[in-house]
Parts: sequence; structure tokens; C-alpha cells
Amino acid sequence: MKLVIMTKSTFFVEEDKILSMLFEEGLDSLHISKADSSPLYFERLLTLLPSEYHRKITLHQHFNMKDEFYLGGIHLDNSSVAVPRGYRGSVSRTCDDVMQLKGMKKKSDYVFLKNIHQPHEQSSQEERVLSDLELDEAYRQGLFGRHVYAMGGVTMDDIPILRELDFGGVVIRNDLWDKFCIHSEQNFSLIVNYFRKLRALC
Repeated sequence: MKLVIMTKSTFFVEEDKILSMLFEEGLDSLHISKADSSPLYFERLLTLLPSEYHRKITLHQHFNMKDEFYLGGIHLDNSSVAVPRGYRGSVSRTCDDVMQLKGMKKKSDYVFLKNIHQPHEQSSQEERVLSDLELDEAYRQGLFGRHVYAMGGVTMDDIPILRELDFGGVVIRNDLWDKFCIHSEQNFSLIVNYFRKLRALC
């Protein structure tokens, strides 16, 4: 399975150091998605990350930086958002409805199916979680496969089940970042060791 790590929704001081360590440990797909969409913060983070890893990074905002930093691709968080005019390169999308998957897969390099669980880093509105029945039915219809990744509150414990459902990958966010307190910690060993376990499972 493909392992995708998504950044915390906020920027923090040690972020570039932790991400660089994860790349050194074998991270090959990082999605940068931030609630604070100030381009200066994005540019600063990208500048601090070693350029050799830039091709493994996908942006959810400020798509113009994709070419500037030679990044891997862009990600559209909403099915109604169009690919920027003239854009060439990898495009992934987030889908919140299993019935949209077939169409979304045709126009994307890969798709995140969200709402597997209720993520606790929550937006302003509560989102409906996909039921086991919906997931089982989608599996029976062959809607998953190697280009569909499970997202939304996914934990290490979910990985074996999601593999059985034929998901091609998992998107991990809170399950990883909960291992590090941005306000009080400076030791990255817990988060790095947890990443190693995730990578071994995938």
C-alpha cells in the first residue's frame, strides 16, 4: 500500500526538521495542506526542505509553487474545483462520495476517499462518516483499487482492514502528528519511530 503523510493544518517551528527526518526515513509522498493559506509560510517551509525531496511533495494550495519548486503535483480538495488552466503534471483529488469514485479516477492520478472515520482535527461543520455497509458495497463493485487512498481519521490499526478492502493507499495525518506536541516537545524520536511502524505496515 502507498503511505501518504499529510501535514498538520497549521505551521509550526520544528515542522521542516521533522519532515526532513521522515523523508530520510523513506517518506515518498507528502501532502502539504494548511488552513493558513498565506503564500509566505508555504514558501518558507518549501525553502527549508531539502530540494532533493521536492518531487515527493504535493500541494493543496498555491499551485503556482509547483513549478517554482519542482514539486510532484497538486491536489484538488473539492470535486467541483477545476484543474488550473494550462496546468501540466500530476493531479490528485479528494472525493467524499463512493459513487463519485469511478468518474474521479478517470481524471486523476489518484483519489483520496475521505470520511473513513471522523477526523478530530475538524473543520467548521461535522461531516458524515462512511458506513461499513457503504465501504463493503463499494468494494464489491470494485470501486477501490491501487489509485484510491483511504483518508479521514485513519490510524495504524485500520491499515490491515483497508488493505482487505483493496484500497491502494492510506492518508495519515492526526495519527502521526498526535505523537508530537508542537508547544512543548523538541524530541522527534516518538514521531519518527511511529512513522517507521506505519511504513512497515504499508
